[in-house]
Order: sequence, then C-alpha cells, then structure tokens
Amino acid sequence: MKKDFIVNNKINMSDYAKALELIEKSRYILIITHVNPDADSISSALALSNLFYENKIKHKVFNISSDLPQNLDFIERFDKITDQFPKFFDLAISVDCGTIKRLGFELDPKIPLINFDHHKSNNDYGIINLVDPMKSSTAEIVYDFFKYNGLYITKNIATSLYVGIYDDSLAFSLGRCDEMTFDKVNHLVEFGASPSDIANRMKRRDSLAKYRIIPKVLESLELYEEGKIATIYAKEEWFKETGAHNRDCEDALNMIMSMQIVRAAFFVRIVNKVSRVSIRSKGGIDVSKVAGKFGGGGHFNAAGCTFDTLDIENVREIVLKELLETT
Repeated sequence: MKKDFIVNNKINMSDYAKALELIEKSRYILIITHVNPDADSISSALALSNLFYENKIKHKVFNISSDLPQNLDFIERFDKITDQFPKFFDLAISVDCGTIKRLGFELDPKIPLINFDHHKSNNDYGIINLVDPMKSSTAEIVYDFFKYNGLYITKNIATSLYVGIYDDSLAFSLGRCDEMTFDKVNHLVEFGASPSDIANRMKRRDSLAKYRIIPKVLESLELYEEGKIATIYAKEEWFKETGAHNRDCEDALNMIMSMQIVRAAFFVRIVNKVSRVSIRSKGGIDVSKVAGKFGGGGHFNAAGCTFDTLDIENVREIVLKELLETT
C-alpha cells in the first residue's frame, strides 16, 4: 500500500518551523560544510546562504579548508565560502555532516546547532536535528525546510538545491530517489534551475590529470570472492606524477561498481596525510557497518572512514578482512 509523504518523512515537520524561528532570532550564523566537502554539502550551504543574503541575515559559510571542488564555482556565492572563523556567531548550522567530527573542529557546546543531514550514521548531535537517512541528499531536506516554511525559492537557490540532489543521487540513479524527489526536482526546474547547464558544468569540465591518474588506479584492481568484492588504491606518488587532485580519481570507484559481478568495493588513498577509505555496495550489503567499525559512517550502500596512517596497503588489508566477514 502506498504511504503518504508525511508518514514516510522521518523528520518531525514542526522542527522545520523551530529551525526557522531560531535562525530569525540569531545575530550571526555560521553555516558549516563538512571536511573534504562534496556537492551536497556545498550546495545545501549555499542555498541557505542565498536565502540569508536575500533577507539580510548576517552569516558566513565555512569549511575547515580552502581546498574546495572548483566544478561548483558556478553556484551563486561559492566565492564567499571561507576557512576563516568569524569573531562572533551565536548559531551554527551543519549541512551533510554525518558525524560531529565531520565539522573538522570542536564547536563550543554553548552555541546552538541546527543539524541538516541524511546519513544513517548521524546521532542527532544538534539542538534541532533535521535528519532523514531515507532522503536522497541533504539538499532534499533543505528543500523541505524551504517548502514547509513557505520560503521563496529564487533561481539561485533552485540551482543550488538541484546540484545537491543531482550529484548525491548519482544523477537520480540511487534507490533513495522516490516520487517525492522527482516532484522536488521538477519544482526546482520551474523555479529556474537548468538541468542541461548544471550537468554540463559538473560533468564536462574534467582536468587532463584525471585521465592520467584513473588508469593507474584501475590497474590496482584486485578481486575476491569470485569477483564479488573489489579493492582499488591510489599511491601518493601518483598524484605528484600526474598533477591530479584526490577528487580527480573519485569516479574510479563508481566505474568498478558498474561491473556486473562486483557487489561491494572500496578505494584507499592518501588525503590530507591520512588514509581515506570510500566503500560502496549493491543490494543488501550494509557498508555503513564496515565504516562504523573504524569510526566512520555514511549510508547503507555508501560509506567511508579514515585511518591515521600513510600505509595504504595495511589499511587495505584491514578493511578487506572486515568487508569479507560482513558479506
């Protein structure tokens, strides 16, 4: 039997109103994107930033690093994202941070925090938690915040939200996309988002370095359990040899998961002097449990964790053992 949207929604709808009330009472707001930010985190933050800017609400969009994904530079106010803390803020808003560690710093517990997220690993660390792991993206939850509160969605905001939903759902291909997701996307197009322009800007501006490093990563492929489990890695020196950024090889894991025989795969590489592991799966393999064993988290079929070591081979062996036991 088909369920009503309100029944399916895991967020108490009154919390959207409480969040807006807290925003309107605040003097200065810090919007926080997660460590190694992706399109969902950046676009969700910029949708809120455009709303605040248009309504003269003082705020700043923050990331712990100045190293941002430049393929998102077409989103309005992207150039305003900073790695510098404001001298004062009395409200924090985190976007797409599956754990509080993903903020990248320790937030003063006296400062109230609104937590927008869609990760299974989120433990409701905010004073207001707008968290639903069944949603395609955090941007979809931010859309619900706008819609519930009757907030006007401009072309810039529509573009921001569309980008987040499009990218985090792998172009609407994941199971978390339901009929409500497509209703929202349709509304965003009506509000001015251009699907073709966004796709061109995000998917057709690759660097040459990307196509130099991905063959190296694919050559590292090893298969286990008759091909059901796959591993790949990227050596630190490969980035120096090719001039590639760590984001240039992220598509490699999706390419491995496109193989029919593969049910789960993970990718190990050095990012910011730690070993970063991305894990993906199909069907009933819960990789968030694997990542959780090592202090990470994420979604049922997409998760990640980090190890404080540069020994990627050791990390590969540790994660492989856990994944084999899980499957």
